[in-house]
Amino acid sequence: MALFVMRLFYIQVIQHAYYMEQADSEQMKKFVLHAQRGEIYAMDGTTPTKIVMNETVYTVWADPTEVVEADKVVEVLNRIAGGNVRDDFKQYLTKKDTRYQVLARKVTRTQAELIKKENLAGIGFDAVSQRVYPEGSLAAQVIGFVDAEGNGKYGFEQANDTTLKGVDGVLKTVTDVRSVPLTVGDKNINVPAKNGANYVLTIDRNVQTKVEQALSDGMKNVGASQGSALVMDPNTGKVLAMANLPSFDPSNLSAVTDLSALNNNIITNPYEPASVMKTVAMSTGVDKGVMTPDSTYVNTDSIVIDDKTVQNATKGQTGTITMQHAMNWSLNTGSVTMATWLGNGSVDAKARGILYQYYHDKFRLGEKTGIELANEQAGTVIPPTDAQGNAIRYANMTFGQGLDVTTLQVATAFSAIINGGVYRQPTVIAGTMSDDGQTFRAATAKSGEQIIKQSTSDTMKQMIYNARQAFPNYHSSDRSGFYVGGKTGTAQTIENGQYVFDQTIATYVGFGGEVGQKPAYVVMIEVYGPHKNLDGGHHALPIFTDISNWMIDYLKLTPQG
Repeated sequence: MALFVMRLFYIQVIQHAYYMEQADSEQMKKFVLHAQRGEIYAMDGTTPTKIVMNETVYTVWADPTEVVEADKVVEVLNRIAGGNVRDDFKQYLTKKDTRYQVLARKVTRTQAELIKKENLAGIGFDAVSQRVYPEGSLAAQVIGFVDAEGNGKYGFEQANDTTLKGVDGVLKTVTDVRSVPLTVGDKNINVPAKNGANYVLTIDRNVQTKVEQALSDGMKNVGASQGSALVMDPNTGKVLAMANLPSFDPSNLSAVTDLSALNNNIITNPYEPASVMKTVAMSTGVDKGVMTPDSTYVNTDSIVIDDKTVQNATKGQTGTITMQHAMNWSLNTGSVTMATWLGNGSVDAKARGILYQYYHDKFRLGEKTGIELANEQAGTVIPPTDAQGNAIRYANMTFGQGLDVTTLQVATAFSAIINGGVYRQPTVIAGTMSDDGQTFRAATAKSGEQIIKQSTSDTMKQMIYNARQAFPNYHSSDRSGFYVGGKTGTAQTIENGQYVFDQTIATYVGFGGEVGQKPAYVVMIEVYGPHKNLDGGHHALPIFTDISNWMIDYLKLTPQG
């Protein structure tokens, strides 16, 4: 009896922790409670609507130490789960040194129920979410997609992956021999799952649909192979539409043959935007007080800067002309002459310093905007202190060459020029939505910075309006009674460090709204290649006009008179 008592004391008291650990290792299982990835909404007018949803699917896994009928597991999974199983998954059933091996992914609820009915020992299921895109390819490059590992790729999905994912929880519970939990309750959960945030985008699905269609139609009309279109609210920085073609369907990634279609060129592809930059250059001149729309210079169709000759693309407007005339006809000599007025009669260090201050420091060109999308590029604005920041480069910068900037940077700078002079950081986040889809919490509006004077903005807005009104074919299709202005750009492309003369990028940036009120929208268009000479006035402007007229109707703006 003494020996029995001593043995029991040894087992129950001294070895208690050891045997508890052994029992736990056999009876207790640790399950991951997967957080649900946040869903994504877009605006439908003033109402949020889902454009990215979750569908529950299952990951089938095995605890090899509990599997007793490996051949039956293989037969059942092949028969029911079909193409969702891992290649040669039988090998994972023999790894007795592990207790978790994935056998199949993206198994439907029906398939999971059929497998469960087979009552296979050592087989478990994790419920996970799979993305569903009910709008197909709509705003695909803005949204991005989720890969097989549950990681966001491209667009909003990648940039906000952490907050969309949420935080997985842990369930530790006693299970039976087939790894089925026997007790489930809050006391078993060490860390509850925290679902990801549900975001509402500023993208308006109606505007996005129109913009994608208008861009597609416009590209077909001019034979362009690539194009981009952006619509912003210049008074808030909210992006209402952002489209690039060609695009892709995130529900059918296997159909993507060219990975460049995944890129959002509006933020990832810096380029030389050409004459649309004259709006920034002349804003600088007006704000510094060296010019007005009525300031004059003698145009000879060329101007010499440091032994380099800058010429006008459009010839024949010679003689004494105004800066408004130079803007209308997009004369390079006009913007370069303005740059000399910033200095001491040349594009000297003083002039270059002022231009850099406005281009880079105020309008944030050559800097990331901070928009909540993945892979945004900064571009390049070379400072005047750099050896390459010489007079001829800065002369060229006044008409949009010698710098690399993104479409979004240009449209944001243009918005500041015509909205009263306030720089608004662009955003695609309108707010968040509660899990039940009932409560929309608007994002806090970001404060803007006054970067040019209100009077400068008023002057430039009128100059840009006049530039559109100067040519009947530019404005003849506009809705009557509204205030619509814009600027053309025709950019040469660079290949192997050299300008290519048989391929240009056609650009147009403009605004529209009610007469006497702040502009209601800014639209920027670019279409190009391959090996096509496209120009802003003939090939990008009509797409702007199509979208502009639609926006006036959609926003229910009131005409004058």
